[in-house]
Amino acid sequence: MTTDDTALLAAVANGDHGAFSTLMDRHGPRALALAIRMTGTRQDAEDIVQEAFLRVWRHAGRWDPSGGARFSTWLYRIVLNLCLDRKRRAPMAPLDEIAEPEDPSPDGLQQYSGEQARGLVQEALESLPERQRAALALCYFGNVSGQEAADSLEMSVSALESLLVRGRRALRTFFTKRGLNRLGDVL
Repeated sequence: MTTDDTALLAAVANGDHGAFSTLMDRHGPRALALAIRMTGTRQDAEDIVQEAFLRVWRHAGRWDPSGGARFSTWLYRIVLNLCLDRKRRAPMAPLDEIAEPEDPSPDGLQQYSGEQARGLVQEALESLPERQRAALALCYFGNVSGQEAADSLEMSVSALESLLVRGRRALRTFFTKRGLNRLGDVL
């Protein structure tokens, strides 16, 4: 089977489940990482990525590679749009949400510290405007090139770079205000 995304997408348009599986294996982890950074929850992110790939399956025949964009750019655009749609809706709380006791094992403190740090990073990201958050999520957490991130956000590379500078500056300010100068220095 070919490894070219465009050829795989053409095969998906013809109902090829194997090609679809290959695309999911190849692009699913990055799409999930992007969705997690944008939504803040793994459960919402998994739902979004599932919906994004469902749309890819349904609309694979509409893909036009002659526009110059890559499949991954199209997929990230779908994921970003679904994340923004999810953020605009009222949050739904699960019915079975019950507070779990802290793990008493020896590494519980480290686990808690890691969760606290991740929560603080997520809070910092959520304090940013959506486009800055999307730019940072794509470039730093999604491991995509600047050009691909710019294409996904439908902007020029210089506009993306400007968003990244403003986003990093806002994150540095966020952490500095909380007395976390070492994190601010990293950004």
